Amino acid sequence: MGYTLKLISEHIEQDTDYLIEEKDGKKEYKIKGIFMQADIKNRNGRIYPMEILNKEVKRYNKEYINEKRAFGELGHPDGPTVNLERASHMITALYPDGKNYIGEAKILGTPMGEIVKNLMDEGAKLGVSSRGMGSLDSKNGANYVRNDFYLATAADIVADPSAPNAFVEGIFEGKDWVWDNGTLVEAELVRMKDRIERRTKSRHAKEDALEFAKFLKLL
Repeated sequence: MGYTLKLISEHIEQDTDYLIEEKDGKKEYKIKGIFMQADIKNRNGRIYPMEILNKEVKRYNKEYINEKRAFGELGHPDGPTVNLERASHMITALYPDGKNYIGEAKILGTPMGEIVKNLMDEGAKLGVSSRGMGSLDSKNGANYVRNDFYLATAADIVADPSAPNAFVEGIFEGKDWVWDNGTLVEAELVRMKDRIERRTKSRHAKEDALEFAKFLKLL
């Protein structure tokens, strides 16, 4: 099994701008603002070096935004992948502006997107939170995001911009993740899978069955 990664989520404190436009008699809802920041120690004590964030944003633009598959969810997801059933918006742009990365997103007509639209109509204050995978290097009183950083989504929409650090640390960073055949999965599941395969080779049928049952409960 490869080395483990942590799920890292960062909320941007600055307000997100709402853009509501009329087009062909229909309202189009968009958001725009700072989605990510480089070379700045954030409230979680983490720093994203510019060269690392710039490289990953370029990949994200090429593989996701340009292909119109850069989606985000409403709320605080607890895994590294975007669940399309909970998608609320599509990110349409992400570009640098000094140490900031400005993002733009279109609110979708999905069930979660409709909730966002209603909240915007009612004047609710919403924020954005990026989600990615990576490991950290602790030095000089900060945790530096390392070169293995992988951006999962540039922005989830959150209604609690002041979510306490304990919530983020406990939910998002309590699990280890690894790449398994090109897919991010929980490290514990991979460890169980490896143990099952080893025991199968040793013909420990009874132990295999018990371990496999535990494995299925985690799915």
